[in-house]
Amino acid sequence: MPNLGVVMDPIASIKPAKDTTLAMLLEAQRRGYTLTYFEISDLAVRDGQSVGRGRSLRVADDAIDWFTLGEATVAPLRELDVMLMRKDPPVDTAFLYATHVLTRAEAEGVHVVNRPSSLRNWNEKIAISGFPQCTAPTLISMRMTDVQAFIDEHQDTILKPLDGMGGAGIFRVSTNDPNRGSIVETLTDNGRRAIMAQKFIPAVTDGDKRILLIDGEPVDVCLARIPKAGETRANLAAGGRGEGRPLSERDRWIAAEVGPTLRDNGLRFVGLDVIGDYLTEINVTSPTCVRELDAQFGINIAGLLFDAIEAA
Repeated sequence: MPNLGVVMDPIASIKPAKDTTLAMLLEAQRRGYTLTYFEISDLAVRDGQSVGRGRSLRVADDAIDWFTLGEATVAPLRELDVMLMRKDPPVDTAFLYATHVLTRAEAEGVHVVNRPSSLRNWNEKIAISGFPQCTAPTLISMRMTDVQAFIDEHQDTILKPLDGMGGAGIFRVSTNDPNRGSIVETLTDNGRRAIMAQKFIPAVTDGDKRILLIDGEPVDVCLARIPKAGETRANLAAGGRGEGRPLSERDRWIAAEVGPTLRDNGLRFVGLDVIGDYLTEINVTSPTCVRELDAQFGINIAGLLFDAIEAA
């Protein structure tokens, strides 16, 4: 019986009906994997070997009682066949240290999804800079004067931190916004922290599309996250509504432009964010929207992922 580990945020705090990691665990359990649960603080290196303080895990597709955990035991991570790294951002020091532990586990023969070194190297905002043919005008800088000049050039912009998720810390800022100075100062910590500025894409009212890629190939449908009234952010965590749609030709073109590079870097499960014709983010840490797409289209995206894992 194969052994699968998962590193995630506290499982007691997830929303089971919407949680992509739970969908993956349910599929693994259905396929006969033995599950072991870790939080990020459970990972360590002892005398050059990766170890983890894991707990046996059983999961259920139940909104009230979706998990059962066993007692914690410390064991070498090399005893696992597969490890899912599904810790949500921020990609802070603790996250980065955990990827170094998982790099040791990978060297010891564990199949880690996604590749730990690529989780370190592929910042979800900055990564789009490798594909300028797919993106709207974008600036990444900590210099407040550069950000202010970008706002003046493009008139209507989106400013966001480089380490956030779920719409946290995102601002729409125009040239005549009386708060623009304060927003730029706050986001950059007065010029000490780099941020992203993007030209505002009006097509966001039609949805910020999440396109899921498995080994560089897109799932045939995407989830358009539509902002609620009076809101610029389309994130589901910010109150957006998810509407499943088939991929457009432009969506498929973007996926074809970025997919092979992601696959070659061991990024096996990725979420692209696309607004209108433009790629805005490449989500590699813990992409979501599987449960919503499975429910709307009667598919099994986690099954496609495990087909790919088992074929490797």
